[in-house]
Amino acid sequence: MISFGAESFVFQLLSKNVKNKIHRTIILPLVLFGLVTWSVKLREERRFRVFENRVLRRIFCSKRGEVRGEWRKLHIEELNDLYSSPTIFRVITSRRMGLDGHVARMGERRGIYGVLVGKPEGKRPLGRRRRRWEDNIKMDLQEVGFGGMDLIELAQDTDRWRARVNAVMNFGVP
Repeated sequence: MISFGAESFVFQLLSKNVKNKIHRTIILPLVLFGLVTWSVKLREERRFRVFENRVLRRIFCSKRGEVRGEWRKLHIEELNDLYSSPTIFRVITSRRMGLDGHVARMGERRGIYGVLVGKPEGKRPLGRRRRRWEDNIKMDLQEVGFGGMDLIELAQDTDRWRARVNAVMNFGVP
């Protein structure tokens, strides 16, 4: 069995490109599995950002300060400059929009379409309303600049919707 120190040493021997490929091909898909269907809350969003920054700091290591010459952690802006791929929330938003468009094009005969357009019956419990899938869809459309527009109408043109979903990856979504 390999001890933690040996794993750390082996990880240090890998180049930044290999570490980055491991992050994109193994770690991100593992973390993002099923996340498209979640209603991500702010607390969870913050935790994912902390996780991503921790992994990126591990990949790109520390940096020697220019003034005092001592080692310091990389700031978030420096990590984003070094990491050329989209952040975890750009990926989540684009995948969620892809699923939303797919569900919107399904039509009324499918059960999941009822989740998208249906209204639950009965009384809801007291307290603040939980964030729903519909709320996430509205927030995603708002961030991309299509707030107030109907998702079902927007998603009917598959090619234009796919272009919008791909544009989210390059868009300034935090």
